[in-house]
Amino acid sequence: MNDSDCKHENTMIIRQEKEEDFSRVRDVVKRAFENVKESDHTEHLLVERLRKSEAYIPDLSLVAEMKGEKIVGHILLSKVEVVSEKGFVTVLGVAPLSVLPEFQGQGIGGMLIREAHKRASGLGYGAALLLGHKDYYPRFGYRKASEFGIKFPFDVPDEYTMAVELRAGGLKGVQGQVRYPDAFHEL
Repeated sequence: MNDSDCKHENTMIIRQEKEEDFSRVRDVVKRAFENVKESDHTEHLLVERLRKSEAYIPDLSLVAEMKGEKIVGHILLSKVEVVSEKGFVTVLGVAPLSVLPEFQGQGIGGMLIREAHKRASGLGYGAALLLGHKDYYPRFGYRKASEFGIKFPFDVPDEYTMAVELRAGGLKGVQGQVRYPDAFHEL
């Protein structure tokens, strides 16, 4: 399957999450990460904390919904900062991207990423960062964050910390350490 193809393209809509979706999204996020060995299995709690934080951008909390109103995927982009001695720049953090296990590998995650990028750019955001799979995210334009001079506060291999410019020059002059909002650190 081509990266831009989605098996469900004609039966799927990507839309902004609504409050009545919250319990279904919680289930989707939990199930998406239940068999991921690198996960701490609290991604669903992160989503809930972010919704209550200043970092939350309702327009960038999206669901993939099958016709028939079944939510099968979710993506959340929230505000993070890249901090240097010159100050800080607000960019977006992608966390998490979730697709139900039985729907993974069918292009739904890609649909969510592309739509989230498009909406974020339309809102004026220049870049997004993530901690993710080195073989998956580069197909959406992500590169090692270190190539931009951006460091993450985690002890993980460099190829898992990534950044993408949502607009040309979106990371021009942006260097430093990623600072996540408190919602990422609370339990």
